[in-house]
Amino acid sequence: MNNIMVIDGYRAIIQYDPEIEMFRGEFTGLNGSADFYADSVESLLEEGRSSLRTFLEVCQEKGIEPTKAYSGKFQVRLSEELHRDAVDAARARGESLNQFVALAIQHELSP
Repeated sequence: MNNIMVIDGYRAIIQYDPEIEMFRGEFTGLNGSADFYADSVESLLEEGRSSLRTFLEVCQEKGIEPTKAYSGKFQVRLSEELHRDAVDAARARGESLNQFVALAIQHELSP
C-alpha cells in the first residue's frame, strides 16, 4: 500500500494536495484526529512524529485511550445479484460467506 506510512507503530494515510503543493498525512485508528503536512518524505516523518507526540500527550493528560478498538464486524451493502454470486462462490469453495469476504479482503491487502 503505497500511500500508507508507519510512524512509531501508527499508520497514516498520505495524500498529495495540489492546492498547497504538499503531502498531507492523517493517522488512522486513533480516537481523534492527528494530521500533518510536509513537502518531502523526510519532513513527513518529522512532522508526523511531532503531530503524533502531541496527540498522545493530550490523550494522556485527558485520560483518553488513544487508539480505537475494532470489533471485527461491519455491514456491507451489495446488489442482490452480487450477494447471490458471492454466496454461490463461497459455497462452491466450501466456505462461509464471512470466510469468503475475509479472504477477498486479505487478498486485496496483500502486496
